[in-house]
Amino acid sequence: MGQDNCKPQPGDLIEIDRPGYQHWALYVGDGYVINVTPVDEGAPSLLVSTTSVFTKKAKVKKQLLKVVVENHKWRVNNKYDRSRTPFPVKEIIRRAEQWIDREVPYDVLTSNCEHFVTMLRYGEGVSDQVTKVVIGTTAAVGGILLAGLATAVVKGLFGDSSKRERKYY
Repeated sequence: MGQDNCKPQPGDLIEIDRPGYQHWALYVGDGYVINVTPVDEGAPSLLVSTTSVFTKKAKVKKQLLKVVVENHKWRVNNKYDRSRTPFPVKEIIRRAEQWIDREVPYDVLTSNCEHFVTMLRYGEGVSDQVTKVVIGTTAAVGGILLAGLATAVVKGLFGDSSKRERKYY
């Protein structure tokens, strides 16, 4: 459920915890947010999280925050204000409202819900959750490659014990 101590102001970014990812919306006032939704609006949020990887289009909707949040935790999260300057609130709202009911391109890595709302607030689409996934994947692949290289070096230096001739007495 929504946090009672969270009092969003128009133009605020809303981060919603969903299983395996965060959904992002832009608060526009009077209990409403603007966010990107799957073109198949009837899909439950858990299904949305699994199908969003394959979706190429989304629809921009103005919806009640409580409808978008469902029973998930949420918070105001204007974390990018530390490194970017937000537009004035009236400009953020104007920019957001021009997208209502329009289809937009969607790609989980380059144009997801976080990219969309940060573009509205700052003029630049950014997504820390994508950055974290890319860095984590790169680190994991790098670790696997490094382990493979280390194995090859050890085998080169000391020989492959599995190929040594065994003598049994």
